[in-house]
Amino acid sequence: MVLAYIRPDKNFLAAHEQLQHINAYALVNDIIIDDELVDHTSQNKRLEDRTNVTKYFQAHQESTLLVYDVWVLSTDMEDLIQMVSCLMKNNYNVHFVKHSVIMSQQSSAMLILGLMDQLRQKMQANAKRVIGRPKGSKSSSKFDVYINEVLQYIKEGKSVSEMARLLSVSRSSLKDYIESRELKQVAFGSLVQEVSENAEEVVINTIVCPK
Repeated sequence: MVLAYIRPDKNFLAAHEQLQHINAYALVNDIIIDDELVDHTSQNKRLEDRTNVTKYFQAHQESTLLVYDVWVLSTDMEDLIQMVSCLMKNNYNVHFVKHSVIMSQQSSAMLILGLMDQLRQKMQANAKRVIGRPKGSKSSSKFDVYINEVLQYIKEGKSVSEMARLLSVSRSSLKDYIESRELKQVAFGSLVQEVSENAEEVVINTIVCPK
């Protein structure tokens, strides 16, 4: 089974941006996604409080999991180590779309450590950065909770009016949301990225050691 897991973070990418990259990756690699989970749990929640996610992963052992980047799993290093360990123990193949690398029980330790060290570097950089919304990112919307339904309706060819009726929301506001998030492009994976031939080596080479 192929799963896509999306968890928006105010310091990184919104849900629709992650979905756009994931759908494009799946399209290029001939992967059919069977189920998507958009997790709107607060970034401040620890893994022990994210029972919807842990139960979801436990229910789909030995699956292929598509995520945009390692921070989607967690931005807390302790939780990340636990989550990665449990995913590997349950025989997941995790595709990190941004890097075009696959983490599995057969992966080298250097690849996994490289991904974690990238997160460490990002979190350090974020801590030093001026507080505020990242340049180019979009603020959250009240329609974000409907993103899975909207994407499914788009794939089914429903009009904005039909979607608005089904969701009991304003047609004009929903239309603006779909356009601003480019959800039609997201639904059909129109964003194709270049893939490095040495993707794993690129990740490993980003590890920074103390001088």
